[in-house]
Amino acid sequence: MSEKHRIYFEPVGIEIEVSEDERILDAAFKQNVHLMHGCREGQCSACKSFVLDGDIQMDKYSTFACNDSEVEDGFVLLCRAHAFEDCTIELLNFDEDELFNATPIQDVDCEVLSVVELTGDMVSLKMRPLGGVDFDFKPGQYTDVLIPGGEDGEKRSFSMATTPISADHLEFIIKKYPGGQFSSLLDDGIAAGTQLHLNGPYGNCTIKEGRVLPIVGIAGGAGMAPILSLLRHLAETNSDRSVHFYYGARRIDDLFYIDEIREIGKKLKDFRFVVGLSDELPAEWGYEDVVLEEGFIHMVAERHEPTLRSTEVYMCGPPPMVDAATEMLESQMVPSDQVFFDKFTSPMTPESV
Repeated sequence: MSEKHRIYFEPVGIEIEVSEDERILDAAFKQNVHLMHGCREGQCSACKSFVLDGDIQMDKYSTFACNDSEVEDGFVLLCRAHAFEDCTIELLNFDEDELFNATPIQDVDCEVLSVVELTGDMVSLKMRPLGGVDFDFKPGQYTDVLIPGGEDGEKRSFSMATTPISADHLEFIIKKYPGGQFSSLLDDGIAAGTQLHLNGPYGNCTIKEGRVLPIVGIAGGAGMAPILSLLRHLAETNSDRSVHFYYGARRIDDLFYIDEIREIGKKLKDFRFVVGLSDELPAEWGYEDVVLEEGFIHMVAERHEPTLRSTEVYMCGPPPMVDAATEMLESQMVPSDQVFFDKFTSPMTPESV
């Protein structure tokens, strides 16, 4: 049996127990301590922390998330970290409201209701929990989906596009990658009636209650899912916050759910929907109430938002999009505690977030 050790987190004064064969972030989740996290695959730096004392070693990770000099100085990614003695760790990023008040991690079996193509490489996957069980989550979060027939514990991570109020089903918007293991099952293997197992929810890209700043959403590709969940939630709760949504794609054929977003916008205060296409614009555009512009979506958002530092920004999409948008927000001096995001990872690891 693996030896156990104590982990002390500063400056929050929290203590957990962790086995040598489990990662520190996973151990915290099991003990209902919800630390800041992102991809949970060592690809981003959301869970980066500093070891004040103790022996910690990491599984394989991306040096873009934590480079060699940082590791030598004592920085670690908690999603990759194993402790081999009692340790003290300084949390560099944390949300005091979330630490003990986040939604508990759940294991739920679901039945697929439908698999519907939205574009040439984008799919809507709908399912419902079995046995009358509710899958509780916050709008904007994601969950792990175990791959049917895959190796033990092999999973992909996808964001919910629905809200907890939509209790009869969950919807995921998934980008299909050529040769992807889960993608191939969406073409042949996963259909109505298929049972899938979920573990979650995860993610910090959620609306923070009690805040009043205008909301700016920036998304690309399947990053539509968590932002759509947030939009649906704001409409359901009759929010009076200003909401501007910027969605980026390559071509007009890559767009979907335009009409639904327009309908949601009618229930929101000061709603603006702007689409950015990185390829040449089409000759015709059929929506007078949706702005269409050429360019990468972070550049389009910057052109339209002269006071970004006075907003809360929610982002989700491919790493290049999120990285470029993050640099833009930093140049606009948007405080980091007003920026919330998830990155999609490449099909070499999880297929999406």
